[in-house]
Amino acid sequence: MKFTFIDRRWIFLLILLGVGLPLIIPLGFKLEVSPDAQMVYDVIQSTNENRLVIVSFDYDPASKPELHPMGYAIIKHAIEKKHKVVCTALWPMGSQMADEIFHNLQKEMPELIYGENFINLGYKVGGMVTIQAMGKDMRNVYPKDASGKSIDDYPMLNNMKTIKDFAYVVSLSAGTPGLKDWIMVAKDKYGVSVLGGATAVSTPAFKPYVNDQKQLNGLLGGLKNAAEYEYLVGRKGTATAGMDAQSVAHLLIIAFIVLGNIAFFLNYKKVKE
Repeated sequence: MKFTFIDRRWIFLLILLGVGLPLIIPLGFKLEVSPDAQMVYDVIQSTNENRLVIVSFDYDPASKPELHPMGYAIIKHAIEKKHKVVCTALWPMGSQMADEIFHNLQKEMPELIYGENFINLGYKVGGMVTIQAMGKDMRNVYPKDASGKSIDDYPMLNNMKTIKDFAYVVSLSAGTPGLKDWIMVAKDKYGVSVLGGATAVSTPAFKPYVNDQKQLNGLLGGLKNAAEYEYLVGRKGTATAGMDAQSVAHLLIIAFIVLGNIAFFLNYKKVKE
């Protein structure tokens, strides 16, 4: 059969198109939202307006494909609910990740105004020690924002004294320091709700904190959960595009395997006859 001798370059081309096109134009395949992702959404959705919230960028560009879409969708949701988003970072590059999301979101959300409903306090070294200090005096830990301007110049922070003044904390975490530190201090010591976003490889380690110990109020794990959250907030972003590309690629590979086996058995039957 001619099909068994098809030029492999045609297969490579189909795979390229199958992966590339959904990244440019997301298809938006229907997703079944996991309970953990729904928990994150429900906490943010049920929080009252004008509450201070923390989104901590505890990752660097290496984990950006998985965690960046989560940060984008979560901040978008929080701003739509009229929460006052305070960004922090336990990783040196985290502050830049926050700035990038802010500038991209501004194009989509004119209501997002720096210093009124969003602020970036920047990176602080110390991990768990820094979070413990936030429980005593936030203004002492963060006297200035990432640009060097005094936080006293921002009315949105007038009621910020300690971490207990925040409705919830979201840690987008690629390792240590990160989500585990927020759980141990913000949740266990100060009773602040903690939501997590983690890379797929580290997600299993945080599952017990949600399912058994109830120390996490919700968890997004990897690109799949990021796409689920985009679905919940009604936005087809990079996570949705990434999952679409994976789905199309997997379907093509399965199709090639099936067609290859059909061709093999038909050819085998013909040779045998």
